[in-house]
Amino acid sequence: MIRKGIQQFMLGTVLSSEAQARETLAAVKAAGYDGIELCSFMIHPTGFLVRLLTRAAGMPTGKGGKLDWPKLMADSGLSVISLHTDLGSVERDPAAVAAEARRFGTEYVVITGMYRFPYGDAGAWRDLARRLNAAGSALAGEGVQLLYHNHNCELQRVADGLRGYDILLDETDPGAVNFEFDSYWFAEGGADAGQWMKKLGSRMKLWHINDRGTRLAAGQSVMTPILQTDSMELGTGNLPLEQWVELARANGTRAVVLESHRNWVAKSPVKSLEASAQWLNRHF
Repeated sequence: MIRKGIQQFMLGTVLSSEAQARETLAAVKAAGYDGIELCSFMIHPTGFLVRLLTRAAGMPTGKGGKLDWPKLMADSGLSVISLHTDLGSVERDPAAVAAEARRFGTEYVVITGMYRFPYGDAGAWRDLARRLNAAGSALAGEGVQLLYHNHNCELQRVADGLRGYDILLDETDPGAVNFEFDSYWFAEGGADAGQWMKKLGSRMKLWHINDRGTRLAAGQSVMTPILQTDSMELGTGNLPLEQWVELARANGTRAVVLESHRNWVAKSPVKSLEASAQWLNRHF
């Protein structure tokens, strides 16, 4: 059975207080989701720079870092699908990262990409694969699995037609490193996400899902025939999600996780996740 979840990033604006967090998590549960992916810098107090950078990227962390997340999750009836963190934290203290994951009852720690990284440098990708192998081995010794989450930067061609993602797939050890595949970002980058899902196979442990299209108000007219696309509620855009569902099933993927950062129906992340839940509940 593939579990259905929400990425905590999507909820940053509606987790500002304990009362609001409880209301939001209750709405997630009522919509039919099984769990939530937690982000380490949304469940602990974070510095101003982190909050500024995530807000600039369309992913505000909100004020949830001061809340008691173990208690909130225990009371919500939702499971924790994974714990998102950064590679540096794992390298500095893998035992502490693994202990927090186990405390939340999840077997997965996810690296959410790299910052200030030379994405066009093949050597840098090979070094990253080496670091991921070492970090994944350290976590495996603690009973936790390491996953890498992609965006679109991994599609950079770096050498002899290779992309950064090719290097990560080829040079990471499946016994130490596997993947949380984000189909939206690869589709946004112009790649055939379905083919990449086939290539990942059983290494695709988790799946980040979103749809992509254009939302216009009834009767709205625009100046040009070219419309800007953005994230959309599942089933309302143009991505071949039903085909990808079958690929995820064939891969033995453990959970599908919704994440969108903006362009929500009624400008509400909760109403957006409720709308997408209707599609998810039909397909999982």
